[in-house]
Amino acid sequence: MPTLAPTSPTLHIPRSGIRTLMELAHRDPEALHLEIGEPDTAPPAHVVDAAARAAHDGRAGYTASTGLAELREVAAERVTRVSGRPTHHDDVVVTHGAMHGLTMTMAALLGPGDEILLPDPMFPNWAMAAISVGAVVRTYPTSAERGFVPDVADVEAAVGPRTRAIVVCSPNNPTGAVYPADVVAGLVGVARRHDLWVLSDECYEAVTFGATHVSPAAFDTDGRVVVQHSLSKTYAMTGWRTGFLATPRHDLVETIGHVAEATIACPSAPGQHAALAALTGPQDAVTDAVAQYRARRDAAVALLDAAGLGYVRPEGAFYLMVDVGTPDTDAFALRLLAERHVAVAPGSTFGPAAHGQVRVSLAASPSVLHEGLARLVAAVAAHTPAEPSTRREHVAAEGPTASRASSGRLATAN
Repeated sequence: MPTLAPTSPTLHIPRSGIRTLMELAHRDPEALHLEIGEPDTAPPAHVVDAAARAAHDGRAGYTASTGLAELREVAAERVTRVSGRPTHHDDVVVTHGAMHGLTMTMAALLGPGDEILLPDPMFPNWAMAAISVGAVVRTYPTSAERGFVPDVADVEAAVGPRTRAIVVCSPNNPTGAVYPADVVAGLVGVARRHDLWVLSDECYEAVTFGATHVSPAAFDTDGRVVVQHSLSKTYAMTGWRTGFLATPRHDLVETIGHVAEATIACPSAPGQHAALAALTGPQDAVTDAVAQYRARRDAAVALLDAAGLGYVRPEGAFYLMVDVGTPDTDAFALRLLAERHVAVAPGSTFGPAAHGQVRVSLAASPSVLHEGLARLVAAVAAHTPAEPSTRREHVAAEGPTASRASSGRLATAN
């Protein structure tokens, strides 16, 4: 009987706690879904129409492994506009979603034993992708007290002799932190001094609440920053699996093109036509969605303030890290789902800095978000010993953000 190869790095890929809770929640018809980052709206009608037209017109066959030329051109224009780094169509590879782009980039840039630095807390799929190519995952710290914005000196201290790349994500998943320009510039400076690649996950670049998104590519003077984009979050196209990456290094573009050919042949043609329509068509739906996420954030933190629960106020993306007063967030999330039919992502899946917290998605409908948070508050209260004070005040987080952190449990949980 043949067996799995014991030396395969894929055997060491951990499961995502987000997916574990999602799969359990799908078995519960009463579950309120706050665990997954999926917009509660459909893609704009003109996007759906573009995919349907492509299918009806016979334009749903194979494309180039690097994507449709016209989509690469439009994507390049967007990267130029957002980052300020001049980008051309041949700098772009269309990908099967941003995670496919990140995984292919890691496969091209990292060999067995090479180290990659990820932020803590982290989106767990980054680590999963790195492990799949045989790389070693290390982390650089962020803290609730600083609004989860990294300290550049801490990042530099985490660089080791085998470090080859660093992942930067702003607006950040899972924390909602938006990094100021000086921090982003400092991170690129660290990469330059230590000759590292920068993998910039910019899936949420359009989702900010008054803060300004700054791309690491804005400070890229020597082609070390690889920008990763997704249509999933901005245009509510999560299942369409279309994204793109941009790098001025054409040797990297060619290598990633080979990886794409070896793995998926090419991205979905209807998805690419839909992406083209999304990027070139009206942007009203995006503006409206961001306004809704901001309103939901404000309502959510008001509810948590009234209950005295700790949190860090997100400035972008659509997530909220909430202190639930217990180090065992796996047990809390399972109990919350079983007893109160609410699914959240346990902090354990994001790393030690998310100790004692759970991630709540603000992309759920307002009614689901409000009811789910109310049940979460009740669950925390039911398992928290009585305190002398019935309310814990929130104080402004230290550091370069307007985030807010609890002066109670959250401040000591990281």
